[in-house]
Amino acid sequence: MAFRLVTLNLNGIRSAASKGCAEWAAGAAADCMGVQEIKAQADDVAGRFDRIAGMAGHFHYAQKKGYSGVGLYTRSEPSEVITGIASPEFDAEGRWVELRYDKPGRKLSIVSCYFPSGSSGPERQEAKFRFLDLIYPHLLALKAGREFILVGDVNIAHKEADLKNWRSNQKNSGFLPEERAWMTRLLGEAGLVDVYRRLHPDTTDACYTWWSNRGQAYANNVGWRLDYHLATPALAEHAQVAAIYKAQKFSDHAPLTIDYGFSL
Repeated sequence: MAFRLVTLNLNGIRSAASKGCAEWAAGAAADCMGVQEIKAQADDVAGRFDRIAGMAGHFHYAQKKGYSGVGLYTRSEPSEVITGIASPEFDAEGRWVELRYDKPGRKLSIVSCYFPSGSSGPERQEAKFRFLDLIYPHLLALKAGREFILVGDVNIAHKEADLKNWRSNQKNSGFLPEERAWMTRLLGEAGLVDVYRRLHPDTTDACYTWWSNRGQAYANNVGWRLDYHLATPALAEHAQVAAIYKAQKFSDHAPLTIDYGFSL
């Protein structure tokens, strides 16, 4: 049994497609692919991006055009599709799509989620903190009733090993003490597993999934690890191989692929 799951922040689905993302996905042989920041509406996706690499797409669009939005492409028909977290503020931004695969004796979800960035200023950082306050109990409640893997751009580098210039970024969004403490609590008290770190506990420079478009950050590998697979312990135990694809650049993020030893 095998289940290949990809996460990728597209930074615009049309832009990523123009750079060969769909062709890469066809060769990646994923069973499911979570995407974030699609920056498109239903009319933009229909007939063009509603299927990729033989996978059917399910989406949560932002109300604002050209902003946010998440999707999950899958080869297996889900038993239920859920969008949003019952938050008017953040559901308007298109940040959560969940596919449920329920069978007798098993409740399993795959989630694509895009956490807010606070880098544009204090107002958005406060919004990010509000999102963290909301999503934590939402994840706890989900975990209480079912197994799940959440993939997505979390916009938090958890540990010093997760970004190149950690010393100079301690007061910057994405590496603030409060954000890092939230991740520690999620992976401790809440009992979720950072699957990449389970497989690669000591990786530093090779773990990055995002690079600023400023300067020569990508060329010099001055990156951050912002993209995650967060899983309930029983599913995390099935993780076998993790890979970050950097041979082509589809956006300012790289795809993170993890193979699991189970099937939907």
